[in-house]
Amino acid sequence: MTSFGDLLGPQPTLLPGDEDAESDLLNHADPKAVAAAHPTASIAWAYLAEAALVDGETITAYAYARTGYHRGLDQLRRNGWKGFGPVPYSHEPNRGFLRCVAALSKAAKEIGESDEHARCLDLLEDCDPRAAEALGVE
Repeated sequence: MTSFGDLLGPQPTLLPGDEDAESDLLNHADPKAVAAAHPTASIAWAYLAEAALVDGETITAYAYARTGYHRGLDQLRRNGWKGFGPVPYSHEPNRGFLRCVAALSKAAKEIGESDEHARCLDLLEDCDPRAAEALGVE
């Protein structure tokens, strides 16, 4: 598998995921407890950020999303990502990071931080051209 049609581009980064955190969340554990127990799991931060957005807590959502975004960047780098290249949305363990980027984009847009919003959209496009639409980001 190569970079979304670019045969010379880097191979996609496929994160290993955090099975314990993912299982806890799927079994309806409190996302705050999951984030506390598994602070490196972007998926837990994504759950928190998305819930805060739904509740109208934009600044809280921004903080949760920013945390998950940075945790995801750390994990991507540990798995060979060099700051560019595909991070496929179709690979389930990548979704925590991508959902955090999407939530950060939404929160940034809501508070008028247009540069951050644009950077997040660009990052989603670079990671996977289908991610923004799948995550409802514009």
